[in-house]
Amino acid sequence: MALMETHYSSFAMGGNVTLNVFVPTPGSSEAITEMNTTKKYDYEHGLPVLYLLHGAFGDAFSWIRYSNIDRYAQDKGIVVVMASAENSFYQDLKYGRKYYTFFTEELPKFIQSVFPVSKDRSKTFIAGFSMGGYGAWYLGLRRPDLYAKAASMSGAIDLASLAAARDPKDNTFSWENSFSDVLNPDGSFAIAGSKYDPFALYDKAVANGCVPKLYMACGKDDFLYQSNLHVKQVMEDKGADFKYVEDEGAHDWNFWDKYIQDILDWLLND
Repeated sequence: MALMETHYSSFAMGGNVTLNVFVPTPGSSEAITEMNTTKKYDYEHGLPVLYLLHGAFGDAFSWIRYSNIDRYAQDKGIVVVMASAENSFYQDLKYGRKYYTFFTEELPKFIQSVFPVSKDRSKTFIAGFSMGGYGAWYLGLRRPDLYAKAASMSGAIDLASLAAARDPKDNTFSWENSFSDVLNPDGSFAIAGSKYDPFALYDKAVANGCVPKLYMACGKDDFLYQSNLHVKQVMEDKGADFKYVEDEGAHDWNFWDKYIQDILDWLLND
């Protein structure tokens, strides 16, 4: 297996960025024969690729530090791309880096140019947890032409409700920087129905006839469990093609390390 820490200068980000890219390779325990490697290591036609997002306070190294993603990806024969997004909710910041532009325009082109990944939408996926769960659905539904499937674990998907319930004294996220164009005079945010609202983005994708398949998982002890149940109900009412999974567990790496394995199966076999 090959895990590469990659550094390059990004126009969208206005400076150098660090990526971690995992590429499956034949291991010493495998017989390197055409019969055994053609399907799993089809570098010529390009391997399936997963853009894997982190949550709040995370970075490009989160999945490597706390999960076994490299082992799971090696077994499944999928390239995994991990990049940092600060606490941006994967937006183009008013004052700062342009994360939406980076993740949807610059990063895919760079990865497709340098690494043996497929350029086919049907083999291109996005997933994440918590803030990254929102990011996966948000990016997947705002740019459904890029991703065949989008998966969330413990996702902050119902962003409008979470923004309305936020504690103004909580400085974890710079809401004004991420969502400045929907900031109301009273300090609230008009996220519902906007380009930041996954529900509205889903409706638009349906109207345009291009919708990624969706996945969501959440632990019953997760502080976002009730929020995820609400998302489930809304999506069911819309007749969405999505998979919902709940299990024992909380907002932690034990749950995410377990369910990234289910996600990989869903991405490649469903």
